[in-house]
Amino acid sequence: MDDIKKTHTTSKLSSICVYCGASDAVNPKYIDLAKRLGTQLAKSGLRLVYGGGGVGLMGACARAAHEAGGEVLGIMPRFLLDKERIYTEVEHRIVDDMHTRKMMMFEEADAFIVLPGGIGTLEEAVEILSWARLGLHAKPMAFLDEDGFWQPFFELIEKIIEGGFIPADFRSAMVHCRTPDETLDAIKARRIVLDL
Repeated sequence: MDDIKKTHTTSKLSSICVYCGASDAVNPKYIDLAKRLGTQLAKSGLRLVYGGGGVGLMGACARAAHEAGGEVLGIMPRFLLDKERIYTEVEHRIVDDMHTRKMMMFEEADAFIVLPGGIGTLEEAVEILSWARLGLHAKPMAFLDEDGFWQPFFELIEKIIEGGFIPADFRSAMVHCRTPDETLDAIKARRIVLDL
């Protein structure tokens, strides 16, 4: 926790970290959404920062961004090299552990997009939200799905607010979007509100 750099301002939006699942055994519609996001990031001139894998939504998003001419940075912990099969066509950094991976992804990104995923994806997103709640950064986050995948999470956030555990204005730390275009527009609008 001590090594988190307090980040309230950055220069222009240039890099977006995408958190997502690394399994191929998912509904193909999620893979398709990841591809469309990767393509849109490249078309928008935004660098994709991601976990480095070549499988699942992770690999689909990175391949699409790379094939559309976008810049991609993958960050992979050594112990996951066999499981997540690094996507070697793009720049990547091999690190020693998950903590280093997550810190580097945070430091390299101006904003975050959360695609459908499992426990690891949820854990990464919640950690970034926790850091925002502690005032350690003000980087915007968007959850992207087309089928309400993240709706139960937003319902849980409402229960947490109703219970008095976080203030109502914490809702502004994140948005829920249905398309890649809407997601990027929401992130840009959020950065304007935050004067980033």
